[in-house]
Amino acid sequence: MTQDAPRKIVGVARESFPGERRVALVPAQVAVLAKAGFDVLVERAAGTRAGYLDDEYARLGAELIDTREAVFQRADIVCQVRAAGANRHAGAEDFKLLRDGQTLIGMCDPLGQPEIMQNLAGRGVSIFALELLPRITRAQSMDVLSSMASVAGYKAVLTAATLLPRMFPMMMTAAGTITPGRVFVLGAGVAGLQAIATAKRLGAVVWSYDIRPAVKEEVLSLGAKFLELNLVKSGEDKQSGGYAQQMDEEFYRKQREAMTKQIADSDVIITTAAVPGRKAPILVTEEMVKGMPPGSVIVDIAAEQGGNCELTKANEVIVEHGVTIDGTINLPATVPYHTSQMYAKNVVTFLLHLQKENALDGESEDEIVRDTLVTRGGAVVNPRVREALGLTPPSAEASTKSSASENEPVAAAPADENADTASEETSPEQDSGQTAK
Repeated sequence: MTQDAPRKIVGVARESFPGERRVALVPAQVAVLAKAGFDVLVERAAGTRAGYLDDEYARLGAELIDTREAVFQRADIVCQVRAAGANRHAGAEDFKLLRDGQTLIGMCDPLGQPEIMQNLAGRGVSIFALELLPRITRAQSMDVLSSMASVAGYKAVLTAATLLPRMFPMMMTAAGTITPGRVFVLGAGVAGLQAIATAKRLGAVVWSYDIRPAVKEEVLSLGAKFLELNLVKSGEDKQSGGYAQQMDEEFYRKQREAMTKQIADSDVIITTAAVPGRKAPILVTEEMVKGMPPGSVIVDIAAEQGGNCELTKANEVIVEHGVTIDGTINLPATVPYHTSQMYAKNVVTFLLHLQKENALDGESEDEIVRDTLVTRGGAVVNPRVREALGLTPPSAEASTKSSASENEPVAAAPADENADTASEETSPEQDSGQTAK
């Protein structure tokens, strides 16, 4: 941003997704943006649920705004935690507030809700979906999925420890020796590794499984044991850009058969398998649940995408066959102070990168910009989202030009009649190396 260019305005509104307590920008990052040449607007009470008060924002240079509508009206760039498709029900009112030439940055579920991306493209909004950040070294400081997945893995274990009618650590007491809890973590990506580390710190005996043999060393380094099933030959693990890929049903059938005994020997199961834009694969069947010890606990981090356990119900804690199954969605929102801090750092780093690449108003061939940009100039420009919509890939010359016939606003995706209204796509906290590769 040159000295002669007008200062762009960054707006932050209170999150409207049910149960969402995070905020897209914390006070400490206001000063960073101001130094970089941005003005910041914050809706009053936007950070209160996360523990950040209005006075803190004002003290560090933000202008407090009374209404959500005013934030959207004045902001050039709107930053949100759950936006567009990631808040397709409660956030639908925001769609009409967005305008031509405005930029939206947040978790948007572009692959799970591509029709909404097409709708907003028709309104002339430039959308950067943070779920699409490439898994490269340069983007690590902007990677919201990894930072949120780490918290989800940590909180999943604490939740399990609370629900389990046993203690995690081995204890030698005058009343006898208490054997340690047995935890099985499915998936050794960011969430899985954090779950392993947390369970070990609490004193449990931990096993983990992931289809990638390469993660065995990481699992062992945390003090856990690695379950080897040898279902995938070396070099055949399906992964693209660091994101999980869907396997076929035959693979999952063999996987479930091979894991049955380990699941039956476990007190706690933590599942982390999520595939962007797809329903989560079933890794734990009802029959497997029946074989678990009474009082056992399953915490399904993938509940928002349908769950890795066949019996999981999104945003509910149920008991089936004597086993407690926790389908709480949006675990990072239950630790809002620090997750907001982490998310805001990711977002501001990303925004400053866009500024450096002159990508807020112009074109950029930078990989980070290219992969995260979903809509611009009235068109859906992201190849992955276009594919989800059944559109042809954009040509190099016309990747950001409007195509009126294919980008007319369409109705937002209807709510699933059988889904909780607080449930959506992508778990914006997808594991980076899930069981389902």
